[in-house]
Amino acid sequence: MTAPVFVVEHLDAGGGGRYVLDGPEGRHAVSVKRLRPGEDIVLTDGAGRWADCVVLDTEGKDRLIVQLDSVTEEPAEQPRVTVVQALPKGDRGELAVETMTEVGVDAIVPWAAARCITQWKGERGLKALGKWRATAREAGKQSRRVRFPEVAEAATTKGVAALLAGADFAAVLHESGDEPLATAELPSSGEIVLVVGPEGGVAPEELVQFEEAGAKAYRLGRSVLRTSTAGTAAAAVLLARTGRWS
Repeated sequence: MTAPVFVVEHLDAGGGGRYVLDGPEGRHAVSVKRLRPGEDIVLTDGAGRWADCVVLDTEGKDRLIVQLDSVTEEPAEQPRVTVVQALPKGDRGELAVETMTEVGVDAIVPWAAARCITQWKGERGLKALGKWRATAREAGKQSRRVRFPEVAEAATTKGVAALLAGADFAAVLHESGDEPLATAELPSSGEIVLVVGPEGGVAPEELVQFEEAGAKAYRLGRSVLRTSTAGTAAAAVLLARTGRWS
């Protein structure tokens, strides 16, 4: 079992390499995880900087004192994988973000597709986006990542098309695809962008717009997956085939 991960804003040790983990993360470490002197933890900013630390002591219920000797920078992996996720119903959006984070997706773009029942508007939209970002952060910690996926603001179809146009490999999961994603020729570096439609499917006019932007429709498999699981399954295929899981 690898060491538990805690998120901090800055990774700068004081004199003698001592670092104080406090606030909500410190409280979780001391009162929930009940860490004790001699145990190992990892501190990260969630953007690739991280440090192996050893617990020295605790103070009260929310301060963990650790030894932090050196900070490591984890380079971004290649190729970068971005999943454009159509807005699912209920809490299935958080499920999609959670599992895609666990498998290793680099960025997630919420998409207000034409056939989405859920629509992010006003305060409701801001709250939903906040939940997706919080889910990515917690799933990143749980899966022991030190570079968490970016969760962008909700994109329009026009915005998604622009994203696809700039990709080195652009794909849309769709039953009309002649080629399975598992056999597609993938780049070894650059940007892969994958579009996952809503439960009602990608609308014909959206598919045309995406194809004009350079994307191609691909099949995932014989079974029909929910939108909340399709992105995770497809990302696993891509990560395995690009060598990122090797």
